[in-house]
This record gives sequence, C-alpha cells and structure tokens, in this order.
Amino acid sequence: MNQHLKSNSIAGRDVAAHLHSQTNPTRFEETGPLIIARGEGIRIFDDAGKPYIDAMAGLWCASLGFNNERLAAAATKQYAELGFYHTFFNRTHAPAVDLAEKLLELTGMAGGKAYFATSGSEANETMVKLAWIYHTVRGKPTKRKVIARDRAFHGSTIAAASMCGLTFMHREFGLPIAGFVHTLCPDPYRNMLPDESEEQFSQRLADELEKLILREGPDTIAAFIAEPINAGGGIVVPPKDYFARIQAVLEKYDILCLDDEIVCGFARTGNWFGKETVGMQPDMMSLAKGLSSAYFPISAVVMAPKIYETVKQFNERGGSFGHGFTNSGHPVGVAVALEAIKIYEDMDAVEHVRKLGARLRGHFDDISGRFPIVGQVRGAGLMLGIEIVADRETRAPFAPALQAGPAFDQIAYENGLICRCMGDTLGFSPPLIVTESDVDEIAGLCEKSLRGLMIHLLPN
Repeated sequence: MNQHLKSNSIAGRDVAAHLHSQTNPTRFEETGPLIIARGEGIRIFDDAGKPYIDAMAGLWCASLGFNNERLAAAATKQYAELGFYHTFFNRTHAPAVDLAEKLLELTGMAGGKAYFATSGSEANETMVKLAWIYHTVRGKPTKRKVIARDRAFHGSTIAAASMCGLTFMHREFGLPIAGFVHTLCPDPYRNMLPDESEEQFSQRLADELEKLILREGPDTIAAFIAEPINAGGGIVVPPKDYFARIQAVLEKYDILCLDDEIVCGFARTGNWFGKETVGMQPDMMSLAKGLSSAYFPISAVVMAPKIYETVKQFNERGGSFGHGFTNSGHPVGVAVALEAIKIYEDMDAVEHVRKLGARLRGHFDDISGRFPIVGQVRGAGLMLGIEIVADRETRAPFAPALQAGPAFDQIAYENGLICRCMGDTLGFSPPLIVTESDVDEIAGLCEKSLRGLMIHLLPN
C-alpha cells in the first residue's frame, strides 16, 4: 500500500470519505490529495512543509493571500458581536448596510440596489431571475432565454452551469437546460480570420449575435451574460470595441447585459472592475471571490435602478420578493468584505496591480521569445495566460493525447509553483499582494517549468 494513503492517514481518510470538485475519481484514489497545512502571504505549505507559490490565488480568489491578519480580526470581532443573522423579512444589521452602500459607490450603480448571496453561482442565477422579473413587469413575459458565450464559466449550479460554454461542465448532467444558448467566444488568437482586423472581427461577432437573436426570436431573449475577460475559458481578452458593438445589438432588441465580475472584480484586471478594462456597460453585476478575498463565502449582485423598480412593481399588491438564501448578508461575511475593500483601498490595489501586472507581463513576453512552444501571452493586470502550441507559426495546438497543459501543471507543481492549465493555456492570477521579487520568482519558476516541459514533449 502507498504509505501516503494508509487508512489512518489524512490522505487515506480523505480518499475514503471525500468527493472532490473537478477531480478524476480513479486517479485521485491512486494518488491521493495534496494536503495543505498552512498559508503565509502568497505561499502555501503542504503537510511535509514544502512551500509553493500559489500563482492562482487558490481559485482566482485569495487576493490578499492566505493568512491576512486584518481579515481574521474583522471576522473574529464580528463573530463576537453577532455570529449570524439573516436578512429575510425586513431584518438587517449595520455591516450589511455599509457593504451595500459601498458596492453601489464602487460599481457606479447609483440609485440601484445590492443583493447578497454566498457564491458566484448563486449571484449569477439571481441575475437571471431578476432579468425574468424585469421583462415580465414590462409586459414581455416570453423574454426568458439567456445568451452566454463559448468558453465562458459562470458557475456550477444548474442555470449557472448551463450558461457555461465549457463541455466538461455539461457532459455528466445533460446540460445546458432549455433556454440557455451560446454565441461565439471573442478570442482573436483562435477565432479571428486571417484577413480580418480586430474591428472586423468584433463586427462579425456582433453580426453573429444578431443572427442568433433573430433565429431564437427577439421576444424570447431576456439577457446576455459575459465575463469582461473569460477566466476559466483560457483568459480571453476581447478586442477593444467588442462590447460597444455587442451592446448596440442588445439595446436594439431590448436585451439586458449581465456582467459576471466574479473573477475580474476588485482590481484583478488593473481597474476596480473588469467592465472598466473592456468598456462594458452592464445592467447588473455579479461579485464574489475578491469581494472577501475568499475568507468568507459571500457574493453580491449590484443592479441598476430600473431592475429594482420592476421587483418593487411586481410586488406592489403586497407580495414579497420570492428569492433568498439562508446566509444572504451574513454579518461575518459582510464584515470581512468591508475590511477587504478597505485593504484594497489602503494598498492602492488598482495602481499596484497595474505596476506588478506590467512587470509579470514583461517577464512572460521575454520568455515567449525564448520558447518556440509559446504561441501567445495575453491578459490584463494580474490575470495573465500563456497559450502553448506545437507550432507557433501556424498556431497548431499540441495533440490532445500529449496533455501538454496538464504536463506543465505537474512540472510546475514539482518546482513549487501552482498555476492552472485550461487546456493548453497556462493561467496565472496571483494574489494581489505580490511584490516585485514575488513576480520575478513566479516568472523564473514558469521559465524553469517550460524548460522541463520542452524536455518532456521533445526529449530528443
């Protein structure tokens, strides 16, 4: 027996009792888990004491690292004062009010409302429900469908997973369910035609969206949802004029624009929100991950005034908004989120991310010139991707059987670097608290790992 997996060990007990997210069960039973014992800044340490730079901030989320004392203190203080209360039936508490006001200020949704949930999936599903209410109140109850994009990631619950444009989120569950359709991913590297400019590419995508709307029926489409920069789909940055052209089509057919800021929000892309980075003007925004630096499961929807007004009108005869989660507006969660935002402000997170993101991007661009398997470096702020290819000139991908991305992932892990492979795109989204020396070390470990991958793929 693998000593690591003895039945009385943590690893053995984990294999025996725990079903893991996005993990191959058979392989997991053979190899067991990586046991994380503690965190320090941007580093985690396994149970043997080996350090790793987590250049993905966990799951794009631990923006302030893995042991922030201010966030711990904020949670401790709130637990001592009020460890739980709900926000159903007119109840509230001061931290929830403070955070709602702060989110309206930061997002520019003046006069709107903030709604709290506990996960990004819940926030995205809430936006869908609100879109249905919006159109129903305005006399258009048939507008129910939601358009998402190929290679999008919007969550794991049924409607959220249906909005994903990734087959691995669908295949086991018979998804997407009816009413969720997909349009093209705005990836210039993979989807732009040889003779197209970026402007022509954006217009073609807008034209394709309009064709889809007309095929489905404009009176059936409620909303279009998009991440400003696709995260789990490979860190895809749209052309500069993409959202302007897309939103012109949405306005033409009275379709709401839903902004999934779950990864891009809170300075990740070099602005407070990704919508500013890409020129998006949404009717609603979903927030999570960086909202609390993942120190507490909390999410939010911030909506424009016109959305709230329809919720009010729907219930003007005495009904109640028929939606909610036990932990919506949890006092500890909102207290932690408020402190996280204060920390972002104190560290001038936007400027810090712009500076350190440019430094990391510069390193990756230099690396690109030395490794022929690097096809493209892309991203914004501290959200960067490296797409590796078999042939840089033709952009031909590696044969799937080679599992080039996962091979890099394993090599990097052995070198003490945690990133994330999305197919053959290597993702980097480190905690926002990285220093110049941290960024230099991430780049150095990436280069070392690419060198190991070259040997693995091209041993001769």
